[in-house]
Parts: sequence; C-alpha cells; structure tokens
Amino acid sequence: MYLSVQLSCYPLKEEYKQPIKDLIARLEQTGLEVYPGRMSTEIFGDYDEVMSTLSDTMKWSFETYGKSVFVAKIMEGDRRPK
Repeated sequence: MYLSVQLSCYPLKEEYKQPIKDLIARLEQTGLEVYPGRMSTEIFGDYDEVMSTLSDTMKWSFETYGKSVFVAKIMEGDRRPK
C-alpha cells in the first residue's frame, strides 16, 4: 500500500527554524520521496516504511529538541503529481 503524508512540525521554542530544518534533513535521508514546502513537508512511500519513519523521526525530534506539535494528513493510494 502506498501513502501520501503532509507533515507539519511546530517546535514549541523560540528558536524554531533549526529543529524543522534538521527534521527535514533527517526525512530526506530515509529514501522516501520527501518534498519540503513553506507550510508542510510531503512524504510518499510504502505504508510500513512511511509509518515507521514518522514514528522514529518524531521520537528523535522530541528527544533532541523537546516539545513540538506535529500535524499529519495521511492518505492512501496517491503518488505525487508530476
């Protein structure tokens, strides 16, 4: 099964840009299709791989930077439009 995810991260700290940049860089190293945008990052890939990556990445973010709010929209079956 293929997933499309739109992920937004809101670090609850004054210096919020670096945690977001580091999160995106970490996602880009996974082998999934990752497309950063101004308001959210789009992630595409196999269901198990995407869900595992989201879990690992959010845990890493909490452990590294503390409290954040994550908002994810998840849809089955679409690939990124060309």
